[in-house]
Amino acid sequence: MSVIIILILVSICIAGAFLLAFFWSVKDGQFDDVKSPAERILFNNNKINNK
Repeated sequence: MSVIIILILVSICIAGAFLLAFFWSVKDGQFDDVKSPAERILFNNNKINNK
């Protein structure tokens, strides 16, 4: 029974670490612009190609 308590505590600590890492990355701006980098390769609007 003590092993289950230890596993629950370890899993809560790991989940808390992932939650802190997620909040840190959101605060740092990692998820601000997810649309344009994926579309940049599809719509290449260089001035060289438009001449």
